Amino acid sequence: MSQATKRKHVVKEVLEDYVTPTEKQQIMKILGCPGNNLHEAVTDSGERFLISMPTKFRKNIWIKRGDFVIVDPIEEGDKVKGEISFILYKDHIQYLYKQGVWPKGFQANHTSDESQEQEKEKTENKEEEAESGNSDSEEDDSDLFVNTNRTKYQYSESEEETDEDENEEEEAEEEGA
Repeated sequence: MSQATKRKHVVKEVLEDYVTPTEKQQIMKILGCPGNNLHEAVTDSGERFLISMPTKFRKNIWIKRGDFVIVDPIEEGDKVKGEISFILYKDHIQYLYKQGVWPKGFQANHTSDESQEQEKEKTENKEEEAESGNSDSEEDDSDLFVNTNRTKYQYSESEEETDEDENEEEEAEEEGA
């Protein structure tokens, strides 16, 4: 199987399959990545340890701080105590929440994160409508990825600065004449 075909199947599996954790598996939140395909994660009870990313996900699927994963425990591990079996995205989290299997320790985080995201989307939509002047926009960009690592800048030119600059230039020309 070629690398492109493998990537296609892995991505399709991660995005389309809805999985509930078994008795041995647990849902964990990623805290960081110390490197070498290891991730530091925390359980809903607050226990922290390292988990590894399996070979099939490497260079195909990326996870970042704050993402949720389903982890298979590794019994013989001293430092690394689990392996990622599934990566959870928004739709998966909502599915697990509706099924009633979402951990109670993460429920407060889930609801506050969800409400914050909804507030952001509402304010962004209001700003877009104000800019475009059309509330019935044909294109809906709400499902596009938003890079949260970049700050948003708003550039505006004030007419006062340009008027002052023009006045100073005119005064300089009059004095020189």
